[in-house]
Amino acid sequence: MAKIFQVSARAGMTRVVEPIARALLRAGVTPNAVTVAGTVGVLIGALGFGARGHLVAGALIVTVFALTDLLDGTMARMSGGSTRFGAFLDSSMDRVADSAVFGAVAYWLATQGDHSGVAAALLCLAAGGLVSYVKARAEGLGMTCNVGIAERTERLLIVGVGGILTGVGVKPALEIALWLLAAISIFTVGQRMAHVYRQAQQLQPDGQA
Repeated sequence: MAKIFQVSARAGMTRVVEPIARALLRAGVTPNAVTVAGTVGVLIGALGFGARGHLVAGALIVTVFALTDLLDGTMARMSGGSTRFGAFLDSSMDRVADSAVFGAVAYWLATQGDHSGVAAALLCLAAGGLVSYVKARAEGLGMTCNVGIAERTERLLIVGVGGILTGVGVKPALEIALWLLAAISIFTVGQRMAHVYRQAQQLQPDGQA
């Protein structure tokens, strides 16, 4: 099943960020520095704004800085490819940022007495972490796992749109977005596990279960 945002859309965004990536590299900025800066920006948007109920500002800040995930990858490719530490740092900072976003959303919903929304936010946090873990574990075992309807970019955009709509007065939008995101995240986990299972079946010696 195709991802929510098709490869062509991602390629279009890459063309947009390439001039920025080149400029940063010429200025001596490293991909790792962009990774850390992007995470700090997401933390500011999530904890400094979103958790305090400034949903529109928080969602916009998180979205802008989350796009550095594409920027640092483009910079790494232009400079000869990502290092092992760079890949490790990028994955680690993604988990920090995701935890901040959904933790901030859960906190704000708790202050509003929205217990259903809190449950959805916590489920999104757990399922999103599992989506990433399944891929990392599969790749650690020598298999591929680049499948799934909702990867990190899709997940952050969905919760961001929900936050913006709630911030401008469409009150149920954030909770609806969270439950939708929880459902597609769980579905993505299933997709990835099925994909890895098929690979494992093909790789195992004949006669072994």
